[in-house]
Amino acid sequence: MSKKFVEDFKVAENIALNSSNFLIKLVSPKKLPDIKPGQFVNIEVKNSDEIFLRRPFSIFEIDYQKNTLSLIIKILGRGSKKLTELKAGDTVNLVYPLGKSFTIPQSDDRILLIGGGSGVAPMLFLAKESGLNRENVDILLGARSREDHVDASEYSKYGNLHFTTEDGSFGEKGFVIHHSVFQQINSYSKVYTCGPDAMMRAVAKTAKDEDIFCEVSLENLMACGFGVCLCCIEPTQKGNLCVCTEGPVFNIKELKW
Repeated sequence: MSKKFVEDFKVAENIALNSSNFLIKLVSPKKLPDIKPGQFVNIEVKNSDEIFLRRPFSIFEIDYQKNTLSLIIKILGRGSKKLTELKAGDTVNLVYPLGKSFTIPQSDDRILLIGGGSGVAPMLFLAKESGLNRENVDILLGARSREDHVDASEYSKYGNLHFTTEDGSFGEKGFVIHHSVFQQINSYSKVYTCGPDAMMRAVAKTAKDEDIFCEVSLENLMACGFGVCLCCIEPTQKGNLCVCTEGPVFNIKELKW
């Protein structure tokens, strides 16, 4: 298990990606430790009398030369809304890096990465860190409408981008499991997914039925990050486990799905 740090970061940038998603770039005064796709941070929400628990966010990007760590924060409640109001120069306290990461694919793998909502961040991070040629990486991102998608065009150099929207305003209409790329799931050696629970369960079911390696990153409520508060318990084949310490990444064969 990797060493955990509790540190203050300065906000370098806060960029609105759309009406509900913000890119927060944080800079550390110290050299960043090695961080893997799928790991997360727990952020303290300052200056609020009603928000006591830290908020977990998957890590989106790392720049070891500039000691920056970037997150995509989607507004889901009061805590995340407060964090999207951060300004350059503000200080935030992080506990990081938390949780287990995705299994990095092997050089001969062909992989499908499926992200929805805030689950887009770890999928793009994994695409960048996979080390694979882009022709062996398909990235499928789902959202309700065109306005809910973030601009992922920069990641086209790491994989082939595909999109779905529920209203058909961008990409193929429907859910990710309806996309023509997903219909070819048997052509992949590994599938990775993060996003809404229903989406991940649908992806996992197909992968399990087809006996394809599949890892999911669960988004259970993770308040402490150390397995103390027991907010994030998930039933598994090994019993009830804390997602923040035993996950958030699980092989689907470990879960009771």
